[in-house]
Amino acid sequence: MAALFSTLPFADKSSLMMMMMTIGVLNVAVSVNNDHNSKNRETADVVSGNGSKPFPWDKMRLPKHVIPVHYDLLLHPNLTTLTFTGFARIEITVNQQTSSVILHSKHLQITRATIQRRMGNSHTEKEVMVLEYPPFEQIALLAAFPLHVGQNYTVSIEYSANLSESFHGFYKSTYRTQEGEVRVLASTQFEPTAARMAFPCFDEPSFKARFSIKIRREPKHLALSNMPIVKFVNVADWLVEDHFDVSVKMSTYLVAFIVSDFKSVSKMTTSGIKISVYTVPDKINQADYALDAAVKLLDFYENYFSIPYPLPKQDLAAIPDFQSGAMENWGLTTYRESALLYDPEKSSASNKLWITMIIAHELAHQWFGNLVTMEWWNDLWLNEGFAKFMEYVSVSITHPDLKVEDYFLGKCFDAMEVDALNSSHPVSTPVEDPAQIQEMFDDVSYEKGACILNMLRDYLNADVFKAGLVQYLRKYSYQNTKNEDLWNSLAHTCPVGDTQESQLQGDGFCTRNQQTSSSAHWTRREILDVTTMMNTWTLQKGFPLVTVTVKGKNVHLQQEHYMKGSDSSPSTGYLWHVPLTYITSKSDTVQRFLLTTKTDVLILPEEVEWIKFNVGMNGYYIVHYENDGWDALISLLKENHTAISSNDRASLINNVFQLVSIGKLSVSKALDLSLYLKHESQIMPVFQGMNELIPMYKLMEKRDMDDVENQLKGYIVNLFKDLIDKQSWNDEGSVSERMLRNSLLLFACARKYQPCVDKAEEYFMKWKESNGTLRLPNDVKTAVYAVGAQTIEGWDFLFSKYRLPWFNTEINQIEFALSISRSKDKLQWIMDQSLLGDVVKTQNLPHIIVYVAKNPSGYHLAWNFLKEHWNKLVQKFELGSPSIAHMVIGVTNQYSTREQLAEVKEFFNSLEEKSSQLRCVQQAVETIEENIRWMDINVEKIKIWLQNNM
Repeated sequence: MAALFSTLPFADKSSLMMMMMTIGVLNVAVSVNNDHNSKNRETADVVSGNGSKPFPWDKMRLPKHVIPVHYDLLLHPNLTTLTFTGFARIEITVNQQTSSVILHSKHLQITRATIQRRMGNSHTEKEVMVLEYPPFEQIALLAAFPLHVGQNYTVSIEYSANLSESFHGFYKSTYRTQEGEVRVLASTQFEPTAARMAFPCFDEPSFKARFSIKIRREPKHLALSNMPIVKFVNVADWLVEDHFDVSVKMSTYLVAFIVSDFKSVSKMTTSGIKISVYTVPDKINQADYALDAAVKLLDFYENYFSIPYPLPKQDLAAIPDFQSGAMENWGLTTYRESALLYDPEKSSASNKLWITMIIAHELAHQWFGNLVTMEWWNDLWLNEGFAKFMEYVSVSITHPDLKVEDYFLGKCFDAMEVDALNSSHPVSTPVEDPAQIQEMFDDVSYEKGACILNMLRDYLNADVFKAGLVQYLRKYSYQNTKNEDLWNSLAHTCPVGDTQESQLQGDGFCTRNQQTSSSAHWTRREILDVTTMMNTWTLQKGFPLVTVTVKGKNVHLQQEHYMKGSDSSPSTGYLWHVPLTYITSKSDTVQRFLLTTKTDVLILPEEVEWIKFNVGMNGYYIVHYENDGWDALISLLKENHTAISSNDRASLINNVFQLVSIGKLSVSKALDLSLYLKHESQIMPVFQGMNELIPMYKLMEKRDMDDVENQLKGYIVNLFKDLIDKQSWNDEGSVSERMLRNSLLLFACARKYQPCVDKAEEYFMKWKESNGTLRLPNDVKTAVYAVGAQTIEGWDFLFSKYRLPWFNTEINQIEFALSISRSKDKLQWIMDQSLLGDVVKTQNLPHIIVYVAKNPSGYHLAWNFLKEHWNKLVQKFELGSPSIAHMVIGVTNQYSTREQLAEVKEFFNSLEEKSSQLRCVQQAVETIEENIRWMDINVEKIKIWLQNNM
């Protein structure tokens, strides 16, 4: 799943208490009351006349007594009544004798259930009692006879339900045609735990099975699922039943179906796979780019993995209402419209980059995640870290013009921001309940997972790494894996250097024979244990800070746990195997050194003026240069910044400001380094400079510190003024040049840099006079709209265009502009409308509320909105989801006063435990505490530095 962005497990409670809980026994002819609005209770209400029996299972995870082999599903959604009926026939095998079948069900009204056993040629089918336990979203079918080991049985369940009003399960979506007609469709989103909302199932990743799906629909609609349609039956004049081919063996969260009136375009890959892009009819002309990208990318993956894509087709469907970025359902990937549809006339360069990356992500999942699946959600990173990593590997080859490799280090910086907090978690973390599982879909699983894989590839080398991945995929196809399975596959390959010989030992580990200089420390004769090395990165949270002290030719190294916060004294017990890389003033050849101890020393062949570690930011660690190490690098940047790569410059900018946060450097030293940015023109160092400097004045905005805030804003504008003035107001140049232009002009206009504001106002007035028909350059639209929306008249005009279907590719840009108005009434109105979901799609609310929160005129409104509508937001977006986390952190992460901290703590402490213990709440509190500390230490220093340097 492509993201746009705790509670104690029930199983930890006394098992005796669990067995004491009684559950209402329901006659199979009576509906199971699985209403999620019913209050939490330890004993379910007993249906009159049926007595009660204890629920036969007391754990959140399902028992392994019974294993599903094949699901036969029939679903009939009614897009008028917004309900559906279903029939599930599940073939099971029994591993351990039992008299009950425990499976998942949520919000399903079960009307009849039977278990059938086959004895020779005879079949006996008997109705069974159905018990429910809503806190675990489980039902139990109680058989009147024991189910014997090794025998096959068939469970049959009839049920009905409402189409979900949220973005998960089998849910309702709507869109408006160009003529203004509202049309309804039904789509699915099952990851991680919502297949149980569409059919009763064993809804855990390790219970893989085959699926045969039938969908009933009106003749005017079309049905899609994971597999192609093999036949259809006219059940009545007004009803068609589509039969889809039997699926490959897969997890329940990958099942998908859609009933809609979508149109499609199709092409074949070189190996004969049919690729189709589906969208609402009015937007089918925006599907071509995604279609061509998907064909290229699927061809790439088949070649890279040396494993054929196992299905006959791959559909990509743009869903009008969609919570995340996209979902990797096998053979039917689903997307936000903005993540799939591209208009060459209207879409920006960043749109093209994002769409390509998301398609690459979902298609990578067809191997990593679908073919080979993590055993449980604690190892979600095996899915998501790999898909995020493969985005860059694939797109750099299939779409070299996008230069995606330039942006990878930004993902590592994003991960480190979260991973530097005490509330972070290891990449592989135990989880039990649905909210905890949802919380795993974060920057640690995605971005950190991708960054440590990139580091490992750099360490092993690309060919060896690839060979290990292919071995892993082949060995575990259609199976489930754990962390160690991947490391074991990679341990059977050896790193190969240009001048070094590697040898595979009988135990599968590598040793090096040739003794070389200590600059290649891991070339000494020692076992290279990939598992031990990578466990240091996946089984403990955080990342190392490596301190470098140069004394003549000796380079002294020390590692410690980097952690922000007032209690961030060095953590004991944290140790990483860090594959260090470095270049020096005397050699731009990358040297390597494996640091496996807390301290070590490497010896250079000669003394150097400067040394730069973590070349290209390929390692997931930051570096502090003691003594005059930073002064030497700052001098290098001022005198000849192109002597090191743009990624190395970006990493120095990031590292120097991170060191300020933990008191290793003064803020004046970091600002000294930032002075060189006046001569910088490359996208990543410029972006990183902005990412470090802009949040400093955003903290001040919410403290009403006008003097120093305006000085700092002036400094930043002046820093980039020459680069801003060079920007043309058109769409010319490479993708990175166009993205840089978009960001620089938006920043300049937002900061009231008059030449930019004047130009944007001129464009907006001409566009308004043409009634929106004038074609604005795509990469300057955001700046133009943002300036135009500052007046009430301009805001109203922009919103009038937002509602028109031919502006659909510009929705994100327009929403941003509408959300930075100075009118509090407008800001409140746009948030209210987002929650209603009629005029503004509710899927966009998380972004809109955060935009408003960043607005000096809106941050109080955003916080009050979050508090007032908390329960509705959780109901719509799900507790623990990335959307909830995005809102909680995005609304509060620029607070820096003790009063704001107290208010945030008070609100979340007032909620029930599941909400108050969310990881995002802990992150929000930690971030505010860190902001308070940072401001207390640094504001006066910034003021003095600005007086001396402006």
